[in-house]
Amino acid sequence: MSDFEEGVYLGRVRLSTGGHPRIITLREGKAFDITARAAPTVRDICELADPAGYVKSAPGEPLADLDALIEGRAEGVRLLSPVDLQAVKASGVTFVVSLLERVIEEQAKGDPSQADRLRGEMLDLIGDDLSQLVPGSDAAMAVKAKLIEKGVWSQYLEVGIGPDAEIFTKCQPMGSVGHGAEVGLHPVSTWNNPEPEVALVVSSNGSILGATLGNDVNLRDVEGRSALLLGKAKDNNASAALGPFIRLFDGDFSIGSVSEMEVALEVRGEDGFVMTGNSSMSQISRTPESLVAAAIGDHHQYPDGLVLYLGTMFAPVQDRDGAGKGFTHKLGDVVTISTPSLGALVNTVRLSTECAPWTYGTRALMSDLAKSGLI
Repeated sequence: MSDFEEGVYLGRVRLSTGGHPRIITLREGKAFDITARAAPTVRDICELADPAGYVKSAPGEPLADLDALIEGRAEGVRLLSPVDLQAVKASGVTFVVSLLERVIEEQAKGDPSQADRLRGEMLDLIGDDLSQLVPGSDAAMAVKAKLIEKGVWSQYLEVGIGPDAEIFTKCQPMGSVGHGAEVGLHPVSTWNNPEPEVALVVSSNGSILGATLGNDVNLRDVEGRSALLLGKAKDNNASAALGPFIRLFDGDFSIGSVSEMEVALEVRGEDGFVMTGNSSMSQISRTPESLVAAAIGDHHQYPDGLVLYLGTMFAPVQDRDGAGKGFTHKLGDVVTISTPSLGALVNTVRLSTECAPWTYGTRALMSDLAKSGLI
């Protein structure tokens, strides 16, 4: 399923005995605690000149068998999101399929029963040639003018083929959940879906250091009613999943590796429903590097770095409860997002009001690190 033995991996766990989260790496099929005063957080490791080199050589103590940790049966140890103090950002409408689905959401005004009709109308009008457009190019602007003439211009088309990428806040630092956790849907939503994505880990100086998997849980009906509800559609308790680990760039793994990834999705429901899909990073319309540049630079600094979801081409159109009704989550769905070089991120869907509340923030982390003499 994965080549954990071949890469340089970085993660976080919590011990049942309490205290600060432990920073871990993977060696010989085990998770090793490498928490140290020199770099007591993932953020600190990512600010080093050579994060992969540090992790490779850092002294550590074995904590748990890797298989047991991944399967949630490691006694007294559970995985957390692999990032801590970094800002958690996301980029939207970065694939043509995603672009068309966002336009459909907007046109449907949050009503999933209208989606099939609108999808057919949109494809008849513009086809799938938008995938060949370079956002912001002369050709893209010509398509924009044509669509405006036909009365179908959309704010989603603007960020999909226009000069400016959509970058938004997915959750606050320390607010993401990890592998094995529950992911949350706001109770008002009746039309929603997972978004299988690669997320890049970026230092405060804009250097791209590594990658992990992410589920950018999305409320299609809420965002479809108004793009001004993006915060409510995207940022709720347990709505940002990352993990299981960060794979750091080294001689064998790079941004080029990310650009070639095929990200697989499986949704398995308690009702016996199964949906599969994929997102091919080779089809992204804006390069990962350009998305990072849109998020961080002279125009916006992140002193603790950031993690950036890159978007998805996955479009959930499979009917679940009858013809024309499309897909939406049901509570208890198990979502698996995977790619060989990053492993598998697995989460179970609940209401955000029923997921474990987020109570451990930056202040608590700093206090626990201070108590342990790490800061």
